[in-house]
Amino acid sequence: MNIHDENLLLHAKYNVTAWFYDILDLPWELQYRKWRPALLGDVRGAVLEAGVGTGRNLKYYHHSVDLTGIDLSSAMLDKASKRGRSAHCNIDLVQEDATHMKTIPSDKFDWVIATFLCCVMPDEVQPLAIEQFERILKPGGRFRLLEMLYSRDPKIRRRQERVAPFVEKVYGARFDRKTKEYIENSADLKITNTYFLKEDVYLVIEGACGR
Repeated sequence: MNIHDENLLLHAKYNVTAWFYDILDLPWELQYRKWRPALLGDVRGAVLEAGVGTGRNLKYYHHSVDLTGIDLSSAMLDKASKRGRSAHCNIDLVQEDATHMKTIPSDKFDWVIATFLCCVMPDEVQPLAIEQFERILKPGGRFRLLEMLYSRDPKIRRRQERVAPFVEKVYGARFDRKTKEYIENSADLKITNTYFLKEDVYLVIEGACGR
């Protein structure tokens, strides 16, 4: 299957999932909402959020932020648009593919933010998105990604394996993506910090554009 077909499948999946995404995601969101202020509180300037989804992050951005939020799914953006009415910053929502970003200028952004984007992307697609992050970030611009991994703890791993088929079917997400490795192989993005928000599952990857 080629990249175009992969993206068509993701687009179709999320145009359906959008209608019940927030309901399905609520058990996890009860945890995620506690993390969002710290993840986004220090972000300033021109920001691109890749995979903005239904806009759960929007109200946590500082009022000075000039935010561009992109998503592959128009249905998800419709949900984000409604949620964005309660945000404090300027928001522009754009239907765009994170692996191409044809409408997004180069060297424009101080930050790229993505929460649970790359775990949805097939491994063959992720390097294309990372290349776009390189292109659109200003020299010295920063990135912060939140992703999920399989735990090394056998008990946690067994729980993850039980829900993995559901998570992949509904969200297209997997626990075994190699996002950190792809960033390490990037020409311009340099990882400056990694840490877990909970157990060894929820991984934050931070860094900067070295151009």
